[in-house]
Amino acid sequence: MDKVKVVVGLGSCGIAAGAGKVYQRLLEINEAEGGLFELGKTSCIGMCYKEPLVEVTDGTGTYLYGEINDKRAEEIIEKHVKNNQVVTELVEYSDKIGGKEQDFVDNQVKIVLRNCGKMDPESIDEYEKRDGYKSIKKILENNISEDDVIKTVLDSGIRGRGGGGFPTGMKWKFARGYKSDEKYVICNADEGDPGAFMDRSVLEGDPHSVIEGMIIAAYAINATGGVIYCRAEYPLAVKRLNLALEQARKRNYLGKNILGKEGFNFDLYVKEGAGAFVCGEETALIASVEGKRGMPNKRPPFPAEAGLWGKPTNINNVETYANIAWIILHGAADYAKYGTEKSKGTKVFALAGKIRNSGLVEVPMGITINDIIFKLGGGIKEGKKFKAVQMGGPSGGCIPAELGDTIVDYDSVNATGAIMGSGGMVVMDETTCMVDVARFFLNFTQKESCGKCTFCRIGTKRMLEILERITEGKGEEGDIEKLQELAAQIKDSSLCGLGQTAPNPVLTTIKYFRHEYEAHIKDRKCPAKSCKQLITYMINEKCIGCTVCARVCPTKAISGERKQPHLIDQDRCIKCGACYDACKFSSIDKL
Repeated sequence: MDKVKVVVGLGSCGIAAGAGKVYQRLLEINEAEGGLFELGKTSCIGMCYKEPLVEVTDGTGTYLYGEINDKRAEEIIEKHVKNNQVVTELVEYSDKIGGKEQDFVDNQVKIVLRNCGKMDPESIDEYEKRDGYKSIKKILENNISEDDVIKTVLDSGIRGRGGGGFPTGMKWKFARGYKSDEKYVICNADEGDPGAFMDRSVLEGDPHSVIEGMIIAAYAINATGGVIYCRAEYPLAVKRLNLALEQARKRNYLGKNILGKEGFNFDLYVKEGAGAFVCGEETALIASVEGKRGMPNKRPPFPAEAGLWGKPTNINNVETYANIAWIILHGAADYAKYGTEKSKGTKVFALAGKIRNSGLVEVPMGITINDIIFKLGGGIKEGKKFKAVQMGGPSGGCIPAELGDTIVDYDSVNATGAIMGSGGMVVMDETTCMVDVARFFLNFTQKESCGKCTFCRIGTKRMLEILERITEGKGEEGDIEKLQELAAQIKDSSLCGLGQTAPNPVLTTIKYFRHEYEAHIKDRKCPAKSCKQLITYMINEKCIGCTVCARVCPTKAISGERKQPHLIDQDRCIKCGACYDACKFSSIDKL
């Protein structure tokens, strides 16, 4: 009988939750037991909200255990591995017995994430066992022409997953059409949206799928070299990418005369970006790779004609490339059966914010926002009401709960005023102030502006100043109209996508939550009771004089005798909320 296999999720999310310590403890136990079980590593399994995760595969099935620490790891080994007793109370999901998180698993269709959490990302052997590099072999062994490869990508209907949604096959076709002695393929892994971690998880969990997708793109457009532009804040992704590239070269998936194909010469290297959000824009990214300041340039010419070093260049993001090998292996029709008429395939989303199940999901295009939030995301934390979801990051917009039945495809999401973006979904509940959300995202884009365009550089600053005044209770009549006027000018006058989309969070929150802006300006109140300057804490008649609030107050603003009602000195109160959080008797009102 084969040994029981125990695998620990060692993506960034797992490591941050303590999975490294769990792995080390399992290693110690296994050594002490003389190699009782086979111990392995994988990356993010998707259930980030249940990390650390440990998966046990025995003769009966696979069992995923969640929220594991040293003590629970020891229990799993003692009961499950040694005595064949599944620790059911810790099982999140099993192909044998189901589990608490069955809906999270069953409602997904995994193409991009097909290998993430299923293999050791640092092993090319495991990638090959899971059909890795079969697609490039299929192309070369069957002498499939470059045009036929592009046709397959076109017929699949896949659109760029980086935000713009441009048809991928069309992009490749343009790059192939330009003649040049040198051409390049670039992977945009400069994921910088707050709340987005899709690309990082794919690079950490399945780097070879991205590399294989880039090799296929290089073959299709006759590229001679390539770059993976990955932000330096992703050290684990960079490490695993470089290891994967080294492994691919040794097996001749990269280099000269790839897999014996005379004249097919292509290699890749990783360029670490310095974390500038604007470098997610194609021309700014190219400038950064060339050693220049990351600032966008006018288009045309587009990169397909004159990109890196002035040569024809194809740029797609991580998720787009991760789809390609699957499409080539399974065929365009199998991919196109998922999704809607104009948005084919699946989409990976990072769920963050006030949602129970924060993590990664992959779903077919055409699913509704509500299905993602409630069927996969488990709904809102602490039983609060769903208020809105920010899609598309700082370049996107807020979609209110009443539009929760909107289907997730490019056109439907765009119609709300938001954008699909790269796939971040930041979920908000009734305690979220939408004016403050707009301020938060605009603060981000304003700081990340490269400063090249006057309207982007100065216009976003003026918008931010207005939003800050409003959230401080200093808003004025006409501020909403000023925001709308500035937004229109910035969108019309900015050179790149950063400026053109920066006002979106403001415009969508005004569109759907104008009443919150008006309450801030006219009534000097924050309906969500979130903006500090507009909150008042008052002690009510329920106070029993336990003195807890007085003890936690950092400014000694609360006074009163023990077992007697207390009072808050509003002049000394800094509205930190420490008293409100500490009170166990609902004796403090937030007004």
